[in-house]
Amino acid sequence: MLSPLVELRSVTCGYGDRIILRDVNLTVPRGAVVALMGTSGGGKTTVLRLIGRQLSPLSGQVLFDGQDLARLDRRGLHEARRRMGMLFQFGALFTDLSVFDNVAFPLREHTRLSEELIRDLVLMKLDAVGLRGARDLMPSQVSGGMARRVALARAIALDPDLILYDEPFAGLDPISMGVAARLIRALNDALGVTSIVVSHDVEETFLIADHVVFIANGGIAAQGTPEQMRASDDPLVRQFVDAAPDGPVRFHYPASPAEQDYGLEARR
Repeated sequence: MLSPLVELRSVTCGYGDRIILRDVNLTVPRGAVVALMGTSGGGKTTVLRLIGRQLSPLSGQVLFDGQDLARLDRRGLHEARRRMGMLFQFGALFTDLSVFDNVAFPLREHTRLSEELIRDLVLMKLDAVGLRGARDLMPSQVSGGMARRVALARAIALDPDLILYDEPFAGLDPISMGVAARLIRALNDALGVTSIVVSHDVEETFLIADHVVFIANGGIAAQGTPEQMRASDDPLVRQFVDAAPDGPVRFHYPASPAEQDYGLEARR
């Protein structure tokens, strides 16, 4: 049995005095598409930052391919990050570079390949996302869905072992969302990579995920296959899956009584 590619072992972390995750244990199997879901501010993107070591845990371990990321020196961390691809929310393309040069950027920065070989690799990656013909366009000349696919081509440019997706479906129309979701699944299987997808979109995410992890209240509230999550009777999972306006996550932010705020008590 293959060891997990990513593990969080008893991880506690936060920003300043604010604890976001407390004593979290998470295992990401090799070759799987694992979805991180939950309410806004629950710690999903924080998990991605821990894996990329933009954030270090206050306690516990974050392991990538068996290596404790906190123990890596600068060179070791650089090598680990080269094995990771990142699709940022809304793509985060370089606006002054063409589609071709956006995808070529990591190859030029991190390899000594010839421009001829870089050209062939870039065209292959763009072809994989259906955009080889758009190579000479600028980011301002492509749609939001196309920009996300360009960003995906850039994320796979170095043939990573792990791809991190931060809200890959945000702001996309239904057609572009479906294309993006199927690309994530198809590339994961074709390239033999492991994918971690942070998303709020239940339908598209459940279609492509092997395993779903719900993060809330500083920890993992529930996890399992999409089918298990659909059948879950956990109140938080049910509210999220059913898009219910009220439940464990309240519609109203805690406030003083309305009569007090509106001064009604004084008028009586």
